[in-house]
Amino acid sequence: MSYRTKALLEEWVREFQTEGHQVAGALEVIAQDGSDGSDTGLVVVRLESISNDLYMQPVAIGNPHWEVTIVPFEADLVLSPQELLALNAELAITAALCTFLEHKSQEHDDQVQRERSG
Repeated sequence: MSYRTKALLEEWVREFQTEGHQVAGALEVIAQDGSDGSDTGLVVVRLESISNDLYMQPVAIGNPHWEVTIVPFEADLVLSPQELLALNAELAITAALCTFLEHKSQEHDDQVQRERSG
């Protein structure tokens, strides 16, 4: 099965953003070498409401499912209700992006499979 390159992930992230989805913090795709040396890409969400980053990546090459890694907190996180609402909004858009990437991955893998089978 196929894998998602940095360039392909950047295209998908741009598509997500052009559909009107706005991330409060920063959103970028960085190069990540896969275990086999391939460029698999890594989606990074730099949250605005707290100082932690979230990393999104496919579970495995050829698997359309994605996972999110939340960088551990250095200390307890204490938030006001307003700060918690802001964090909730950022996590909701991150979950929407992750779902979007899963959908795009499935479409991509289905297309590759159709091309291979002729």
